[in-house]
Amino acid sequence: MTIQLGETAPDFTAETTEGRLNFYEYLGDHWGVLFSHPADFTPVCTTELGAFANRKDEFTSRNTRIIGVSVDSVESHKKWSVDIAETQGRGLNYPLVGDEDRTVANLYGMIHPKALETATVRTVFIIGPDKKVKLTLTYPASVGRNIDEILRVLDALQLTTGYSISTPVDWKQGGEVIISPAISDEDAKTKFPKGFRTLKPYLRLTPQPDA
Repeated sequence: MTIQLGETAPDFTAETTEGRLNFYEYLGDHWGVLFSHPADFTPVCTTELGAFANRKDEFTSRNTRIIGVSVDSVESHKKWSVDIAETQGRGLNYPLVGDEDRTVANLYGMIHPKALETATVRTVFIIGPDKKVKLTLTYPASVGRNIDEILRVLDALQLTTGYSISTPVDWKQGGEVIISPAISDEDAKTKFPKGFRTLKPYLRLTPQPDA
């Protein structure tokens, strides 16, 4: 199964390192980041899950809850958390699903047989408060994720949800944004009181509205 942008994220109930959990109830009216890793007690995954733990507050400040998943057991996750703490400075402080029967992995299409036959690839789903999938990222087993990039796209998604704008290449928090071509110059003057500059009729840049 392939989850596409705009689709409703599948709900599930599963055992986690923080007890039995219903995904929708856990998210509530928050944004969500659901991510999978190939296996416990592996080097790249250890650095990644430690990074998510160390930077959990940055997700919380963005009204976002994080949750991980792999096909390992909850018992394995808890033992591995000790290693994560020892090597990365902090152990698990968010729920990690024990998906031994691959229920969640199959719901979200996290197993790519031509890449890894039996384990979940490194997938990230960003889910809005409306439970719609807003973004997906998939990495091979040999490449660790970039937490800065996940936070950057989360910022962009939250910003563009509230305004008729999009973000340009390499956009970062506080940078200029693009006004929707559907908005006339006259309306843009009202909607974007900070002003804007026109590079082409279809390409108008304005200071970030909430900056």
